[in-house]
Amino acid sequence: MPDEIPDTDQSAADQARKPWPRWKRFGALAAALIVVSGGVLVVTGWPSGSATSPADGPPNYVDESASAGIDHTYAGGFEFFVGGGVAAFDCNDDGRDELYFAGGSEPAALYRNESPVGGELRFTEQSSPVTDLTAVTGAYPLDLDSDGQIDLAVLRRGGNVVLRGLGDCRFEDANDSLAIDGGEAWTVGFSATWEGSNTLPTLAFGNYLTPGGDTCGDSRLVRPAAGGNTYAPPIALTPGYCTLSVLFSDWARSGQRDLRMANDRHYYLDGSEQLWQIAPGAAPRLFTESDGWRPLQIWGMGIASHDLTDDGRPEVFITSQGDNKLQTLDDGAAGPAYRDIALDRGVTAQRPFVGGDVLPSTAWHPEFEDVNNDGLVDLFVSKGNVEAQIDNAMRDPSNLLIGKADGTFVEGAEAAGIVSYDRTRGAALVDLNLDGMLDLVEVNRQVNVRVWRNVGRGDAEQPQPMGHWLAVRLHQSAPNVDAIGAWVEVRVGERTVVREVTVGGGHAGGKIGWIHAGLGEAASAEVRVQWPDGEAGPWMTVVADQFVSIDRDAAEPLPWAPQQ
Repeated sequence: MPDEIPDTDQSAADQARKPWPRWKRFGALAAALIVVSGGVLVVTGWPSGSATSPADGPPNYVDESASAGIDHTYAGGFEFFVGGGVAAFDCNDDGRDELYFAGGSEPAALYRNESPVGGELRFTEQSSPVTDLTAVTGAYPLDLDSDGQIDLAVLRRGGNVVLRGLGDCRFEDANDSLAIDGGEAWTVGFSATWEGSNTLPTLAFGNYLTPGGDTCGDSRLVRPAAGGNTYAPPIALTPGYCTLSVLFSDWARSGQRDLRMANDRHYYLDGSEQLWQIAPGAAPRLFTESDGWRPLQIWGMGIASHDLTDDGRPEVFITSQGDNKLQTLDDGAAGPAYRDIALDRGVTAQRPFVGGDVLPSTAWHPEFEDVNNDGLVDLFVSKGNVEAQIDNAMRDPSNLLIGKADGTFVEGAEAAGIVSYDRTRGAALVDLNLDGMLDLVEVNRQVNVRVWRNVGRGDAEQPQPMGHWLAVRLHQSAPNVDAIGAWVEVRVGERTVVREVTVGGGHAGGKIGWIHAGLGEAASAEVRVQWPDGEAGPWMTVVADQFVSIDRDAAEPLPWAPQQ
């Protein structure tokens, strides 16, 4: 939300049935726990009844920004005060997440992940004129054409680009072949979902200001054309209220995925947050007060969703300046009647918790994940002044809000060791070295990316897990091979954690791949998938501390272990 307005203006279907063709697979007894000892990959069991106890705080993070091999900043003037995202995805079939960074006025950059299992984080830049685009604000990964290779939706200040994955982290511009009009908008948000049996997903582009920078632009909905292999002209989502994040989500568990928008009130007069009804074959329709929708005006920056009330429906966290919002549906609500529970849950995060600045915070990228593997979800929120807003905090560190058993959250960033006063924008919580502990990547304005390695309750030399964990990846027949729109249920004892598989949300970046679940002391968990069409698979018992793929047509999960 900038302060000043500038003056200037086999068949593909058969291949899709083969998830991760170059990955090494292990049998059912493999990979209960993967550790590194003396540089040797050891596959061993974590015995039940071990000394591991439920985590009582955040993990320790080690700053490996200087040694990770990433030299990248999000730079530029007014047009790049917002955005600055990172996409995390595997583009060379080794199970590790590569990172693609927005660069603003500088070129975007793709970094190949070469981290040893359980070791220090290491990356090598993979330069190409196809990916090293300028004016990039963010990017989101997805397998758009269901060929088994991850594609990228690259968001820009003028001319969005869809890059088709070719394997081995190579890409090509697919705008023309897909009949996608990149436009000239200022785009920061993106989400995607599959409607009905469409071969291609429906795409949503969240647009901020008009090219002249003087009013809010309309966002765009792009649906497949008749025939299914290309796209129809975009549909304007009018009115536009300066959108910074969008997310397709089945908020009511009805089987229909509607489009939530986070909008920046800095530039609109009569606008608000929005929820669009996206019914297959029908024109988009805004939910209104007659549907139960309650107007909300905030400086909406980012969206994250997670079921926090154990009712199977996701709560929605929206970042802003000052108070952040956590919305839950009213009990018994038939429509989108949300109320705020951020204060009750301890996630308003309205001002800095350390550093001496008492002015309101500016929040950007939110992300729910279990960083300490205790079975309770945590919440990361990136922070940083827009540029030089004197009414908001300048020393504004990001939050790491640790989930507690009573459903509330407590600040853990300082104890975790991740306090910095960079102006952070996009971020990602991902297991970069495949040790079962979620690492943290932060994109910053005008200074280098920060990379933090999660070492649990240990240190850089001797990482120590804080709890058991499980990482799941889904696969089904084309289209939508990664099962976007599915729900993954992980049951431990009497508690079931529910995760919706989505593409979108956050601030200007997202991830696809492993779905992480902390298990606490449990040595195993039961897992079930409700697939995007609503069909529920069977409950499957899975041993903790391993990676597994769940294929829709398979009778049991397939364990997987990384090569060192």
